Amino acid sequence: MSAIIEIQDVGKKFGNHQAVAQLDLSIEQGELFGLVGPNGAGKTTTLRMLVTLLRPDRGEIRINGLSVLREARQVRKLIGYIPDVFGLYGNLTVAEYLDFFGACYGIVPDRRRRLIGELLELVSIAHRREDLVDTLSRGLQQRLALARVLMHDPQVLVLDEPASGLDPRARVEIRRLLAQIAERGKTIVISSHVLTDIAELCSRVAIMEQGNLVECGTLEQLSQHVTPLRRVRIAVMAGADVPEIKKVLTSIQGVSNVKMEESAADRARLTFELEFQGDDSELHQMLGALLERGLPVIHFGEVSRNLEDVFLHSTRGIVS
Repeated sequence: MSAIIEIQDVGKKFGNHQAVAQLDLSIEQGELFGLVGPNGAGKTTTLRMLVTLLRPDRGEIRINGLSVLREARQVRKLIGYIPDVFGLYGNLTVAEYLDFFGACYGIVPDRRRRLIGELLELVSIAHRREDLVDTLSRGLQQRLALARVLMHDPQVLVLDEPASGLDPRARVEIRRLLAQIAERGKTIVISSHVLTDIAELCSRVAIMEQGNLVECGTLEQLSQHVTPLRRVRIAVMAGADVPEIKKVLTSIQGVSNVKMEESAADRARLTFELEFQGDDSELHQMLGALLERGLPVIHFGEVSRNLEDVFLHSTRGIVS
């Protein structure tokens, strides 16, 4: 794959506030890319520069080889943008709303009519085409906004907090819809505070804080870099010989930071959590060492590393 978005040494200040500082980022054609960070990290400023709504103070941004500074009009034809607060014309019907934006893009009436039907089917709101936009739920309005940005068939979709204000079911449905759109070859850049959505959707993630890029990569790459030690959870039956378990675990090379937890909700078991530096074979040997001593192990497994862990390890929680 080749990069469709190239951000090189980009910076943006508002007065004395450095919103984005020396940002370098490359996003591949067809990638579903996530941008996360605390409030004030510079995510929205980055997206607004990307879609030509803000001019960088320095550096260069290119979309499919076109400069956002010198070729903004051509760049806008390549991009569909949904801001974190998107405006909807509530007194139009769903079909009228899409028809209006199709006309703005210069799409001829016959093609607009076909596109409206196709896009409403894609986002699963064809049954609401004659309803006023104001009567739609937040989730359906978000679907309508997605249909609107697809009217001119852009190569890149830029979405700022697409799950904002949605209930859990609507968030799941939007995730599925975005995955479906990505299968059509669109490059999608998503900024979100909902880390589970980003982790489930995106092939790569960039973490920003105070205008700087802190980490970037796949979740596996970020996990290995930020939290290189494996976390292992072991549950044994209540009444097990705790000193013996601790003795066995601490004697194993690569084991550190052994902690025991007692659950008020489940008094039938004791849980140990530890950090481990070793491969799968050595992990298997650890389990064997516990079983050889007749210890009542009822669960043994590695704790999967998630984006929340990576985020907390990567950022300091400073709001600029």
